[in-house]
Amino acid sequence: MLREGKALTVAVALLAGLILGAAITADSQRASGARRRVINLAGRTDTLPYSNAVLVGDTLYLAGRIGVDSKTGRPPDDLEAEIRLVFDGMRDVLAAAGMTMNDVVTVTVYCPDLTLYDKFNAVYRTYFGKDFPARAFIGSGPLLRGGHFEVQAIAAR
Repeated sequence: MLREGKALTVAVALLAGLILGAAITADSQRASGARRRVINLAGRTDTLPYSNAVLVGDTLYLAGRIGVDSKTGRPPDDLEAEIRLVFDGMRDVLAAAGMTMNDVVTVTVYCPDLTLYDKFNAVYRTYFGKDFPARAFIGSGPLLRGGHFEVQAIAAR
């Protein structure tokens, strides 16, 4: 009986510590100005339920991007042009948040055709300095609008 009472006391103390810790973390985030700011590119015409990026403190979370021609709503026939549309759009979102490609710390690439890995890398290299972000290149099912790549990233100041 005594053991159960001690276990209950310990559990209550742990729970109280977790609640207090969460409150302290939330207060310190508010105090440090770690608020959410939605970043959407000027001229965006769709009304889909997502933001181009969300800035929280010094960390920017970029939504997945596909390389779609704004006139046709489809990826261009040229694979390199499609990849450049992805990264040019990413660069524009970063700029809207006051950041550059050098602030990107991790990239996730979704691609339904893994044989395109080397073609992707040839263009990818041109968007970063000598130090590349951490990255995953993941085989996926079909992508929206017939895209060959969807890229999402996280950047930090």
